[in-house]
Amino acid sequence: MIANINQQDTASELLNDYLNLIINNGFLGETDSSYATRLVTATDNSIYQNVPQAVIYPKNNKDIQTALHCAQQNPFLSLTFGPRGGGTGTNGQSLTPGIVIDLSRHMREIIEINVEEKWVKVQAGVIKDQLNDYLRPYGFFFAPDLSTSNRATIGGMVNTDASGQGSLVYGKTSDHVLGLKTYLVDGTELNTRKISIEKAQLIAAQEGRASQIYQQVIESCHSNRALILSKFPRLNRFLTGYDLENVFDNTLENFDLSRIITGSEGSLGVVTEAKLNITPIAPLKTLINIKYDSFDSALRNSPFLVSAQATSVETVDSKVLNLAKEDIVWHSVSDLITSVPGIEMQGLNMVEFNGETENEMDGKISSLCKELDKLIAHKQAGVIGYQLINDKADILKIYAMRKKAVGLLGNTKGKQKPLAFAEDTAVPPENLADFIVEFRALLDSHNLNYGMFGHVDAGVLHVRPALDMCDPEQEKLLRKISDHVVALTAKYRGLMWGEHGKGYRSEYGPEFFGEILFTELRKIKSVFDKNNRLNPGKICTPIESTDELVSVDSQKRAWFDKKINIKVRDSFENAMNCNGNGLCYNYDESSPMCPSYKVTKDRRHSPKGRASLIREWLRLQEKANVNIIDVEKQLINKENDITWWERYLNTREKNKGQYDFSHEVKESMDECLACKACTTACPIKVDVPTFRSRFLNLYHSKYNRPLKDYLVSNIETTAPILSKLGPVVNPIVKSKPTAYVIEKVFGYVDTPLLSTPTLANRVNKKYLFDQTKLERISETERENSVFIVQDPFTSFYEAELVSSCIKVIAALGINPILLPFLPNGKAQHVKGFLKEFKSTAKTACDFLNSLNDYKIPMIGLDASLVMVYRDEYKTLLGDLRGSFEVMLAHEWLEKQNWQSISLTEASQKEHYTLLSHCTETTALPNASQIWKSIFSQLSVTLNTPVTGCCGMAGTYGHELQNQENSRSLYNMSWKPHVEKTAKGNLLSTGFSCRSQVKRYENRKPKHPIEFIAANLRS
Repeated sequence: MIANINQQDTASELLNDYLNLIINNGFLGETDSSYATRLVTATDNSIYQNVPQAVIYPKNNKDIQTALHCAQQNPFLSLTFGPRGGGTGTNGQSLTPGIVIDLSRHMREIIEINVEEKWVKVQAGVIKDQLNDYLRPYGFFFAPDLSTSNRATIGGMVNTDASGQGSLVYGKTSDHVLGLKTYLVDGTELNTRKISIEKAQLIAAQEGRASQIYQQVIESCHSNRALILSKFPRLNRFLTGYDLENVFDNTLENFDLSRIITGSEGSLGVVTEAKLNITPIAPLKTLINIKYDSFDSALRNSPFLVSAQATSVETVDSKVLNLAKEDIVWHSVSDLITSVPGIEMQGLNMVEFNGETENEMDGKISSLCKELDKLIAHKQAGVIGYQLINDKADILKIYAMRKKAVGLLGNTKGKQKPLAFAEDTAVPPENLADFIVEFRALLDSHNLNYGMFGHVDAGVLHVRPALDMCDPEQEKLLRKISDHVVALTAKYRGLMWGEHGKGYRSEYGPEFFGEILFTELRKIKSVFDKNNRLNPGKICTPIESTDELVSVDSQKRAWFDKKINIKVRDSFENAMNCNGNGLCYNYDESSPMCPSYKVTKDRRHSPKGRASLIREWLRLQEKANVNIIDVEKQLINKENDITWWERYLNTREKNKGQYDFSHEVKESMDECLACKACTTACPIKVDVPTFRSRFLNLYHSKYNRPLKDYLVSNIETTAPILSKLGPVVNPIVKSKPTAYVIEKVFGYVDTPLLSTPTLANRVNKKYLFDQTKLERISETERENSVFIVQDPFTSFYEAELVSSCIKVIAALGINPILLPFLPNGKAQHVKGFLKEFKSTAKTACDFLNSLNDYKIPMIGLDASLVMVYRDEYKTLLGDLRGSFEVMLAHEWLEKQNWQSISLTEASQKEHYTLLSHCTETTALPNASQIWKSIFSQLSVTLNTPVTGCCGMAGTYGHELQNQENSRSLYNMSWKPHVEKTAKGNLLSTGFSCRSQVKRYENRKPKHPIEFIAANLRS
């Protein structure tokens, strides 16, 4: 039996008093000191872990001012704070042992835009892609382009002075900041912008907090100007932490305190608003993908490409390319990065040109292409080929692949994973190739694998050595490599942190700045935050403080993971491998990735959050001497080892409020829609539905299940029986008394109605499976047949779809054979009935494998059911699954000859819209294009917009407690497409999706097969 984990790291009385105080003083946001929330916030995209005391989610500036002002009162002066944005930092910048101020949940307002003056004002929680989506209709964009742009916040970009692709032309965040609103540790509001030095000196001569700050910064930066200019190399990506150099402009006539705050990693104040300059979007864009025989060739060729006046030059090595080829993202770019016959591509440079006129573009591009042709002809510089891409949508696909490279590296096989700890080095671009040669020699000397990608135009390359942080010896290598890289970058007149800030690498600050300038940093920290209460340990400490800086040796996520039995770690690999890259925080509402996080904006409800919780749960079970693997085997293969009475008593204590961390994990898992988008859209392939099912199986071995779980898990048993009584059952189900009972007793609403007439009454008996008859037919007849595998939803609730499928197959001249219904087990798996699911799966496998000898293809109609045969069966049964294959209908239909049938002229005159099932979209990304191709062959125009989850996802949308979230998800992604599509012209591949549209719009989309069947010419 699983252990009761009651050793909650509870909030102290002091902390509770503080949280109550800010609420009583008008704090409008949420406060959360639960262990689950603190644990999820304890990590970012780095290797470190630091559990905070609490997380607060301010709704506005007043909330932040209130929180900080209250902390100035006794007895709260010991409390510390750390601002947090998207949590995408690779060096732990936002990790803190204090109170996290999370600005990403609510503070997402774009406040004002001035097109004439080319600026926009935003709150700190605005996401980079959100801002650019807003700016695009105006013809502008916010330039710094990060690989994490779909979840990185503007506040985070300001605090790390983020940069990215195209920085050679567009610069970094600080080059675009026109002004900031920042709250100091005591709640004082500080507004900064570029002003004359005279005005700055006037402020410094006055009284108050701002005056003290201006006075110190002017003194530190002006008095040491010569030393600053000589100490800091002239690099495009040069990040100092507190930007001592650019506080003044070159004339020393202007002063901008924002330059000190930008890049300060939240250690000087809490930035809440930013005024940013915006850049006109160039109307013309071309990308040239240049292919090389080696990565070294790609690096050494980059200065030549920069000299061609390119906007940006990005690079990836063969390791990244090969990982991309194994990921869903490759489907979108495979025709844009084709292989070169006979030569293996080992490196790729992506060269972008932007321009206002075709003449301007043509001159640059044709000149470069002529040079590339010469290099290829003479087999020089390692260039083996190139491709030009002018379509902006295709260019975005390439960059999406490049951006995903960060996460893809984390998905390498084995225990050693490429880690970000010394991976944003910046050296002069002309030194980059030689620098990388030595960097590689260093890693090779330790027999390490690594992947590389980056911005060669700016001399920044992301090098991620693969280490196993659970291995003490390899953990020591992290320190050794870090020290060597610091020395190596110094040798090449560069810097260890050229893009991603310091964070836990702050210990190297004194070595880089030197004693005099580092002392000035400490003076600046002192005047902003003399008691070291804002993100303590990052960048520097106050001048009189004895506090230490954080270190690369600080507490790491692996310190906790390695306390879990290695067999358990391996068994839960799909959770353990999460590296915190945070793609599941994707803001894009049309992305299917993690609908539960999209609608709640609660990071416990994301794949990263759930992976963090399950890892800690496993660690605490291990601490309680519970062998999870043994418990699972017992539950799946035998009866539970505790009685119903013991479960009743445990549940009663739970209902009385007895704490068990398991309940917090369960609450997170309950919000999961089991849509499986994470299994493919996540670069690490974190598979929440699988470990969620395992957790629920274990959890309910100790605590009672709700009645609704039994109702859902038995749907495949009850539906065949009830379907025969459809005319009687449906009116009863529709009646208000029955609906009331189902809602109150089982917690379900909008129960779907059974098909009448039944499938058995719709299908010609000649199409029914008859094994005796099947054994007598010829091999040729078998080759011209197809098995239809039934599922409970279409067979018993949408029998018209199954009969339509039979009709279309027959029209194609092929013999459809409807297999007898056998439960699939999807519902059992979703609800964690793994013992029952194993039995169901074994029965189905035995039958489907018995058909293999007929060599007749099998197809199914609903993606969520068909994918269970491929994934969950294989995971649970292993080799016992056998070799049968069930295709989705479109996978088989794609290969058929559509010339043999035609549709009515009326149907061919209309335009139709297909909205795809989210499980299908992520698992089979070409599905919509296949349907588009089929419809094209039938002379029908089909639009296939990208959508997220409809909000139904099996039974999720029917559960009472999910109604608000289900509706919100539908409104977010599907409703706009449904509203602008004429009635009768809307198609959808998912049963749950069609059900969702029907209940909200009172019209039901057809499956594409239904549409074809209904419009066949007789």
